Amino acid sequence: MCRFVVWIFLCFAATALFLTRSVLAGDVTCSGIVPMRHRNDVISIKDFGGVGDGKTLNTKAFRAAIYRIEHLRRRGGTLLYIPPGVYLTESFNLTSHMTLYLSKDAVIRATQDTGSWPLIAPLPSYGRGRELPGGRYMSFIHADGVHDVIITGENGTIDGQGEVWWNMWRQRTLQFTRPNLIELINSRNIIISNVIFKDSPFWNIHPVYCRNVVVQFVTILAPFDSPNTDGIDPDSSSNVCIEDSYISTGDDLIAVKSGWDEYGIAYGRPSSGITIRRITGSSPFAGIAVGSETSGGVQNVFAEHINLYNMGVGIHLKTDIGRGGVIRNITVSNVYMEKARTGIKIAGNVGDHPDDNFNPNALPVVKGVVIRDVWGVDILQPGSIIGLKNSPFTGICLSKINLHGKIKPGTAPWKCSDVSGGAVGVSPWPCSELTSPGQTGSCSSFI
Repeated sequence: MCRFVVWIFLCFAATALFLTRSVLAGDVTCSGIVPMRHRNDVISIKDFGGVGDGKTLNTKAFRAAIYRIEHLRRRGGTLLYIPPGVYLTESFNLTSHMTLYLSKDAVIRATQDTGSWPLIAPLPSYGRGRELPGGRYMSFIHADGVHDVIITGENGTIDGQGEVWWNMWRQRTLQFTRPNLIELINSRNIIISNVIFKDSPFWNIHPVYCRNVVVQFVTILAPFDSPNTDGIDPDSSSNVCIEDSYISTGDDLIAVKSGWDEYGIAYGRPSSGITIRRITGSSPFAGIAVGSETSGGVQNVFAEHINLYNMGVGIHLKTDIGRGGVIRNITVSNVYMEKARTGIKIAGNVGDHPDDNFNPNALPVVKGVVIRDVWGVDILQPGSIIGLKNSPFTGICLSKINLHGKIKPGTAPWKCSDVSGGAVGVSPWPCSELTSPGQTGSCSSFI
């Protein structure tokens, strides 16, 4: 065990050295937002009877190990080590001051026994399950009200075995909303790094009502036809940094959210201070998305150095009548996309309400959106910006954007309505609603 502790320390030290060198080299990173902690107290799942044969159910082992971490409260916290092997388990809860460390070739695999899955209450900012009325299934790895939690390792895998859930969705036999792979609620000071997330039943990583969250160096994988397998969805959360990751799923790669219609308006907690950088991925839906659940408001989102391939939509902001909320100060820059149905889409007509009680007078406000330095090839439709008649989108700036491909004959490259702003160096030239402020390369006068 002593050798193992030294080895873990060296791994953390190497990570810190890499981040320091990146900063010195001029690369901006999430380093420092949440410190990577070294834990002197180290336990193994095998100490609690864990068996990595892919058949033995390890639920008791995980729950016993985390109970020990929670109640012994070692100074500096405890690292729970998952050695090589496949550890089948039901869902379990994390606790504060812990590191879940997956070694190389370690797999934490969700059981496919959906009947054993616990139910929890709907999120107050949603008012019901996202898919169905009522409660929802707890996420595979779950945490509520925790702080100082790290999920990391040597690119071990957390496997949701989601196909059984996807089939239930397709066959319409679900009784409640499917579980996320990881959900952290009302939590702070979280790091998720150097782990592979595979085949989530629903959304993959969902921090909601959280602050100070770092997600970096992760890989998120799910088939293109897997329903609603969003990669990372920061939701009514602040000071979130997502970087240096690869995501290929069946839905949006990253979607910033803040609650759903009247429930999100009443809860009133925005998402703010969201940084996204150096993300590569592919999806039949969006690469970088805001919404569509934005009723608490979304502000101060900055995304840069994004590489997208085989996409439905490259950059997508989406809301609707009844959402309410203010979407503002959104900047997306340095994006390369190859083969996309639509390059840029900002929409106020996405539909999809939790019930019929939404307020039709709760109109969203979209203002101060800057999209610049975008290059796209094989793009079927460069762009679409559809605002609302009684709440036009304002301050929309497009700068130095080239989106080219085989546009359908007789089809306008851009569709626009109820929008105002500016455009500089955009090809093909966008709609007339976006007037040119000259050749300064800036749209600041429109924001």
